[in-house]
Amino acid sequence: MRKLNDIKKQKHIALIAHDNKKVQLINWIKENKDCLSTHFLCGTGTTARMIIEETSLPVRAFESGPYGGDQQIGAAIVDGKIDFMIFFWDPLSSQPHDPDVKALLRIAVLYDIPVAMNVSSADFLLKSSYMTEDYMREK
Repeated sequence: MRKLNDIKKQKHIALIAHDNKKVQLINWIKENKDCLSTHFLCGTGTTARMIIEETSLPVRAFESGPYGGDQQIGAAIVDGKIDFMIFFWDPLSSQPHDPDVKALLRIAVLYDIPVAMNVSSADFLLKSSYMTEDYMREK
């Protein structure tokens, strides 16, 4: 297992949402735009493009989830390039790339990445004191 790096004050945050949750994620981002604007943002293709269009925040776009975007974000986690993930997923709809989603969540847990999967958990994580300071993950 690789050595876990500390998470710096300025976070690298992945933003992901299934189709039925994209509007909810964008509304949450609009409510938290000031805080999020101080961090580096990335996301899967369609979600990233929608965030850019709706908020004007800079977001690095990976491929769309079904085209490998979830796997790209997982690889970025492994490479230590993502510190935090907000993934609003739809528990009531089957996705064509469900195995990729499961693999991404597995990598996030394996590499000790904070993950928010709904508005409440995203609010709690974003308002944590760790969002404004460095944090050392346990090894």
